[in-house]
Formats: sequence, structure tokens, C-alpha cells
Amino acid sequence: MTLDAFSLEGSVAIVTGASRGIGEATAVAMAEAGADVAAVARSTDDLDDTVERIEAAGASGLALSVDVTETEAVADAVETTADDLGSPDVLVNNAGTNPYFGDTRELDVETFEHIADVNTTGAFRCTRAFARHVTDRDGSGVVVNVASVGGVVGLPYQAPYTASKHAMVGLTKSLAVEWAPDIRVNALAPGYVKTEFTKGVRENESIREDLLDDIPTDRFADPEEIAAPAVYLASDAAGYATGEVHVVDGGMVAR
Repeated sequence: MTLDAFSLEGSVAIVTGASRGIGEATAVAMAEAGADVAAVARSTDDLDDTVERIEAAGASGLALSVDVTETEAVADAVETTADDLGSPDVLVNNAGTNPYFGDTRELDVETFEHIADVNTTGAFRCTRAFARHVTDRDGSGVVVNVASVGGVVGLPYQAPYTASKHAMVGLTKSLAVEWAPDIRVNALAPGYVKTEFTKGVRENESIREDLLDDIPTDRFADPEEIAAPAVYLASDAAGYATGEVHVVDGGMVAR
């Protein structure tokens, strides 16, 4: 195997939640690896920087305003990508939310359902639309689900988020078995990453120190450190990997 196996040259990728953080870094990394990229977020205004960076890497970029809780919009996004960039080969399900941190006894059902709808059902909607397109063109494809370390261990005070990410891991494993060998499905399980998503806990000195005590590398990850494994999983270098959960957490779950 040569380094060419890590190339995405000639591929088309869809990355959800691509306006910032892990999603933006992954969209740009896919472009740097040679893929044209459809960057998806709820507002195209938030995608301007992402698309500029995709194009600066020498790839074609497409900004798509899509709410992953809307089934028809998700299906339309896949078809628009195919029309504008070519049939998608890679889907990265990164769109997510985590608005609740607190005692689960105080959690309302509506918040639990909203988090599940975005994180788990949203990934299902996108994956189903992508897989249907792959089947219609009699091709093959790759799905990378951005789960979380909270998809493999329990995170206190984050029950709905943790449940949604465990469900995403289960979805990954089930679909990998169901769709092999035509569609590979793997998950990434990042630990704490330096994004807006984790800003609140990182800026709380007490919580920050408690978290770092549990991370052997004694630091939070940069988004690019999650994007690089996503490129690997999307590439031919990972051609024999499916149904896997690739943990990138600085050693948290190794304790």
C-alpha cells in the first residue's frame, strides 16, 4: 500500500455541520485530500469561510442550507450535490447538538427528543438518502459518523447527548453489517475538542481541570486532529474497515 491509498482524488464528499469546528475542519481536510465537497449547515451564511477554504485547497465547494431534521431537505441535498459536483462517494454525519448539561431528573422530554432528532435521527436521514443514491447508481460509498467518546462511555449530566451518541454507534454497526460490501460505515468517537461546542466546559476552570485530569495527553484536541482520521476512514486505506468505532480522545477511555 502506498500513500495514494489515502487520497480522495476524484471523490465527492458531503459533510454535515460543516460551518465550524470538526465539520469545517473535516470538509477542508477532504478537499485537501482531493475530494470536491458539499458543505452542509442550517444557514449558508455560516458556510462562506468553509467553502472559501475548500476552494483554496483546489477543490470545488458547494454550500447547502439543510436542517437534518427535515427529511425532504436532506434527500434534496444529496440530489443537488450529485447535480452540481457529481454523485457523492462519501458522507460525513457531523451535525449535532447538545443544549443540556444538568441533572437528568430535571430534563424535559422535549429536549431529549430534540437532541435525539438532530444527533441520531438526523444521521439516519442523511445516511438513508445517501445510501439510496449509491444503490440507484449501482455504486459504492463510505459513511463516517461523528459520534463521541460519549458514545462508548457514560458522561454525567449529559444523558440525552450520551444516549444519542450510543445510538449512533449502534446505527453504525448495524448498517455496516447490513450494507457490506457496497457501503462501508464507520464511526469516529472524539473526546473533548477545542470548538464552540465545548467552550462552556473548557472555560469553566473547575470543570476544565477535572476533564484534563481524565485525559492522559493533558489537553483538548484541535479539530484537525479529528478531521485527519475522518479522511483515513473515507479513503481506500481503510478499505477493510467497517463497523468500527475509532476513538480519538487523548486516552480517556484507556484508563
